[in-house]
Amino acid sequence: MFVSNALVGLREGLEAALVVVILLAFLTKTQRTWGIRWVWAGVGTAVALSVALGALLTYGTRQLSFEAQEVVGGTASIVAVAFVTVMVFWMKSAARSISGELKGKLDRALDLGPLAVALVGFLGVGREGLETAIFFYATAQAAGSGNNLPLLGWAVGIVGAVVLGWLMYKGALKINLAKFFRWTGIALVVVAAGILAYGIHDLQEARVLPGLNTLAFDVSHIIDPGSWYAALLKGILNFTPQTTVLQAVAWVAYVGVVMTLFLRPAPPTVAAPAERPDAAHETATA
Repeated sequence: MFVSNALVGLREGLEAALVVVILLAFLTKTQRTWGIRWVWAGVGTAVALSVALGALLTYGTRQLSFEAQEVVGGTASIVAVAFVTVMVFWMKSAARSISGELKGKLDRALDLGPLAVALVGFLGVGREGLETAIFFYATAQAAGSGNNLPLLGWAVGIVGAVVLGWLMYKGALKINLAKFFRWTGIALVVVAAGILAYGIHDLQEARVLPGLNTLAFDVSHIIDPGSWYAALLKGILNFTPQTTVLQAVAWVAYVGVVMTLFLRPAPPTVAAPAERPDAAHETATA
């Protein structure tokens, strides 16, 4: 769980840091630094709400019955997988255009006033914060109570993203964002598949889904569930020695479909047709 949460924290944190860097650099270059504090106000509000949501999900469900906790945990896992899936595809297509879009939104917000500027910062960071909160809850549930590795991994990833963002803002570091989001996207697809399988197992334990005792395989006699390597496999891939048929089918189907679509080359951009010389002449002489 440490590795998966560190990866999510780094990925989501760097997306949020990239948004902040673009907004602050734009304000500085256009000499409208009065908007910086309002951007930070929006960013701070988004971070606070994300932390509050994560705390509510993590600690607010402890008084529920076992079945209710499993339903909440399983549902949160599936929602987290949906968020992560949308995120990796969105960043694949938006990595090159995100800067121009953000600058355009901020430029319009500056004309509307401070609250509009704060809203741009809030929305730019809030989506990543919401995704991180739900994903953190799902992986914390998978790790089990008393296990602090998800929190530690998340903190390491976020701190790393903040450092990278600061270095980018100072001009001391340049990152090939297309390659970064591609490789982390591949890793996140595998991590998300494990979270999906765990969420299905939760719903099976809550008797929402059938097949809890129908196993696809049981390798607990080979991989001791209490061993360090079993913990490593669970932390990285959310692999369990006893896996139900429904879990295995969901894992294979998700990785097969999502990874294929994610790695598929983007369609080539169709260039605009060149203007005919005679048409250009007619326009010039009109």
